[in-house]
Amino acid sequence: MFILNIKRIIKTGFTNFWRNGMVSVSSIMMMTVTLFFIISLLLCSVLFSLTLDRVKDEIDINVYAMTTATPEDVLKLKQDLEFLPEVDNIEYISREQALSNFRDRHRNDEQTLQALDELEENPLGSVLNIKAKEIGQYAGIAKFLESKTVLTDGEDIGVIDKVNYSQNKATIDGLSRIIDAINKFGVALAIILIVVSVFITFSTIRLAIFISREEIKVMRLVGANNSYIRGPFIFEGAMYGVISAFLATVLFYPVLFWLNPSMENLFLMDVLSYYSSHILMFFAVSLLVGIIFGVISSALAVRKYLKI
Repeated sequence: MFILNIKRIIKTGFTNFWRNGMVSVSSIMMMTVTLFFIISLLLCSVLFSLTLDRVKDEIDINVYAMTTATPEDVLKLKQDLEFLPEVDNIEYISREQALSNFRDRHRNDEQTLQALDELEENPLGSVLNIKAKEIGQYAGIAKFLESKTVLTDGEDIGVIDKVNYSQNKATIDGLSRIIDAINKFGVALAIILIVVSVFITFSTIRLAIFISREEIKVMRLVGANNSYIRGPFIFEGAMYGVISAFLATVLFYPVLFWLNPSMENLFLMDVLSYYSSHILMFFAVSLLVGIIFGVISSALAVRKYLKI
């Protein structure tokens, strides 16, 4: 009996869907637009996250040691820093490697290299390249470094010559604000889209119920229970979600093809290729959201306007 009722509900849902052609098309169009923007929001969120991750990889703190500091002193400082919970990774660059890197960066500057060759000894100290786990944690690491010294033979010997946190602080703070703003904007826009989608689907389902009001009265007179009356409309709402998710995912491709050159400059990656390789993920998300919106909207409309 249960299986038979399910079959009847699905059959009635299909019948209502095709019979209410214009209503169904209007509802699908509205939900397609909503899911289209949700896919856009999701894609932009992922792309911003990937871009910010790349930028964050370029952010660090460089600790320049004094030329008088021994490798043991610098390695002791490195060891102390590794105990900080904020530190993710520390790269030790010896004086020799620092000089080699400097020469490589200025290989086309003959005047600088000539001046460097005239020096009797290496003018550069060791360097510690520090990366934090989160971008907001660099301030704590910098504070730890402010007065850090290494104890050698019972005396406090200064090891740190310069820390470049102050030069990078503006970039770090700016990037932190961008991350926070994107997260807040994404949540706010998602909430707005959800409300709009539910309202639109709710209105179209209400219209479908109004069109079927005489049929519903007959179903009640013959003793149909609330679940049987409600079922076709909920299934119809789910159909709106499935079709809209497919259309939104497919239609997003040509739009992205047109916008891809501009988006490549913004995100520094082939956005169209990324979407193509993850299209099943975007379809799955839009399908899930579409079905949920359709079912919830239908349930609300049935509950409010059928008084069951």
